[in-house]
Order: sequence, then C-alpha cells, then structure tokens
Amino acid sequence: MSNKVEDFLTPDEEQDVIEAIRVAELNTSGEIRVHIEKTCEGNATNRALDLFHTLKMDNTKLQNAVLIYLAIEDKTFVIYGDKGINDVVENEFWDSTKEIMQLYFKKGDFKQGLIEGVLKSGEQLKKYFPYTDSDSNELTNEISKG
Repeated sequence: MSNKVEDFLTPDEEQDVIEAIRVAELNTSGEIRVHIEKTCEGNATNRALDLFHTLKMDNTKLQNAVLIYLAIEDKTFVIYGDKGINDVVENEFWDSTKEIMQLYFKKGDFKQGLIEGVLKSGEQLKKYFPYTDSDSNELTNEISKG
C-alpha cells in the first residue's frame, strides 16, 4: 500500500465517503468533515484541534461540527467535536463510533471504517442537533488532506 495521502482512498472510495457525509448531514444540523494526513506531529488530539480551527470548523452557528481526523502512518484517529456538542453529550459519546471505525480499520477497510464513522456520527448528532428546515450546509463535505 502506498503511504501517500492521495492514494489512501481511491477517487471512488473518496466519493463514497463524501456521499456518507451528505447522507449523515440530512438528519442533523451538525457538520461532519474528514481530514486525512500521512503522519501526525505530536499529540493527535491537539493536531485535530489545530485543524479544526484551520478548516474554520469552529464557525458553525450551533458549534456542532465534528472532525474525523486520521493519520495514516501513525495508525491513529480522533473524533473531535466542537464545544456545542461537548456541552450537551456524555463523556463516552464518541466511544461507540470509535469502536465501529476500529473494527474496519483493523481489517484494512479504511473506506468502510470512515463511512461507518460518519454515519454513526450523524446518528449520534441527530439526537441533540436534529435537522431543521432553516439548516444550511455550513461546511464543505470534501475530504481535506494534509
């Protein structure tokens, strides 16, 4: 397997993940993004937080954006939710989502792991941030890469 970020997902797989984001966001006012990079400098959670700001994900109206951050070579990933989410959910909120993703990642099925993580995030967010008619897609669904 190539270690280049661009080769991590095929264009078709990438479209499948983007479609999962679109579908997940149909049920919630929350915003979900995926960021993939080769390696993580330092702490993955801190890196996810930096990216969250860099990608302007902290500008959503309800502070309810989620970043799924993946560092390929380090085999690490973080689900980072904004303040609006963390203020209302229990501490273990993302654990089941992480577990599902890990099952797929361990098998080397990264596309399906990301899709399941995105869809599960959407389901989780729906409870606290249901979709309303006034919602707009505040953030792009494209996968960003480092």
